[in-house]
Amino acid sequence: MQDIPHIPVLYREVLEAFDDVESGIIVDCTMGYGGHSSLLLENKPNIKLIGIDQDQTAIDFSTVRLEPFKERVEIKKGRFSKVIKEILQENDISQIKGILADIGVSSLQLDQKERGFSYVSENLDMRMDKDAPLSAGDVINSYSVVDLERVLRDYGEMRNYKQVSAFISANRPFHSAKELSDKLQHLLPHGKKIHPATLLMQAIRIEVNDELGELNTLLDEIQNIGLIDTDVAIISFHSLEDRIVKQRFTLWAQNCICPPEAYRCTCSKDNAIGKAKFKKPLTAQNDELKQNPRSRSAKLRVFKIKR
Repeated sequence: MQDIPHIPVLYREVLEAFDDVESGIIVDCTMGYGGHSSLLLENKPNIKLIGIDQDQTAIDFSTVRLEPFKERVEIKKGRFSKVIKEILQENDISQIKGILADIGVSSLQLDQKERGFSYVSENLDMRMDKDAPLSAGDVINSYSVVDLERVLRDYGEMRNYKQVSAFISANRPFHSAKELSDKLQHLLPHGKKIHPATLLMQAIRIEVNDELGELNTLLDEIQNIGLIDTDVAIISFHSLEDRIVKQRFTLWAQNCICPPEAYRCTCSKDNAIGKAKFKKPLTAQNDELKQNPRSRSAKLRVFKIKR
């Protein structure tokens, strides 16, 4: 029997997001260790699920975990921004009833020190796909000061990004996330809620895996393919991701897309492709917060495409 290594975040809320999906296909863009996928397959016996992941370790685990549902499961390896396009082209659009994406790093990836995602890791990796060319070590040890500043400013929203970037440049090479975190302690914010290196690690991880680019491309593909009746559910863990999702969902719900400075409307005023399913993002309930503290920053936004 497998040891289940990862509790899916917002498990009740994910079921609520797809409460009106009884048949057809749900695409889990971030299958990971099969938590959300198995939950959906168990609770919706008439759906087919297509899972995507770029981490071979996760794929191997989920292949075994989802074996009881094998007739209703298809697993594809790759970045979801690319694979989703193939899926949407290969399948009847009218059968795609749900799309789920849990953006960010999984608990197991964080807990496996050899993956380099944690500030106590003995290496500098952070690649979700172990075959990807760019690692955290490449970013830290070879990026110019200007590029380091961009990463820490845009993806970590660090106020002293210039100072931190200069220190990294002057003291490299760094050989592990732990070494990096320890030597930067005097420049990192010390609060009660999160570890001082959290924003630094977040920034590097986003750069290594192009997480925001992946999210934007996914939303582009969903917007352009012409889905008819589909629930799109996106789980985010920090403001950068949530802002992208919120703004895109707002755009999708607008009838008029003329620029604000336009003297009069020149569009057809029928550009809305649906509306948000809930007024506010869904968040973890108290019992989940106690069981899984990492769920405290998770937000689930759901958009109903209906055209």
